[in-house]
Amino acid sequence: MTDRDAIVMRKAIAIAILVPLAILIVMFAVANREVITVSFDPFDSVTPALAFKMPLFMLIFALVTVGVVVGGIAAWLKQHKWRRNVPALEASPPFAVPPAA
Repeated sequence: MTDRDAIVMRKAIAIAILVPLAILIVMFAVANREVITVSFDPFDSVTPALAFKMPLFMLIFALVTVGVVVGGIAAWLKQHKWRRNVPALEASPPFAVPPAA
């Protein structure tokens, strides 16, 4: 398999995954397009001080996006000790393999 074949195969797999995923996302958005009120005032539900009206799918997409960003930041912070050690590891010589007996 040549490099060009591998690139074509990767693109075909990406299309085979992304097109159905995009169709599912559009179907989800169409099924959940009713307008809801998101209120940030727990004490007054009739006339809240801060409230937004938006389609349900927009709220869900926004919350998923926030979750992905927060998870990415948490993973990045957790890997700090490995990123800090990379210059030292790159400067050290590779392991010596003993000759076969």
